[in-house]
Amino acid sequence: MSSLRHWIRAGHGTDIASVVQLERRTREAPHWLEAEYAAITNSGKNLPFAVRRCLFVAEAEGRLLGFAVGKVLVSEAVVLAELESVAVSVSARRQGVGRELCEAVISWCRELRAAEMELEVRAGSAGAIALYVKLGFFPVGKRAGYYRDPPEDALLMQLKLGGDE
Repeated sequence: MSSLRHWIRAGHGTDIASVVQLERRTREAPHWLEAEYAAITNSGKNLPFAVRRCLFVAEAEGRLLGFAVGKVLVSEAVVLAELESVAVSVSARRQGVGRELCEAVISWCRELRAAEMELEVRAGSAGAIALYVKLGFFPVGKRAGYYRDPPEDALLMQLKLGGDE
């Protein structure tokens, strides 16, 4: 398979329709309302929120190849991050797009000084789990029956980011 020339950038409001379209075609992706994605792109970047979210997109030749959503929760005690969603179009899989999207979210979370990042993934998603392990995530638990359509357990994974530990 040839390498796909693409780039990763912060998502904008103009990306929302394409993000939702890709999400709807990706069975494994969490299905959110369009307004939820819009809220991520419209939030102030420098405001002191207790919850900050990011959207990164991968594109090539004006075509959306994938996206990732991250979240950072800030409390008085700790700063925690979550990789909420990653979706890559079928035609762009196994070409580094998902890895680069995850790395962009991880970097963003480190900039916000998160100490660790969490995610949940379908227990049967061997390819996704292998990617997360390569990125440094490790399993920390399971949630029985977490996913629907089809029903499946969630594997909980964590990555130490080295923030304010």
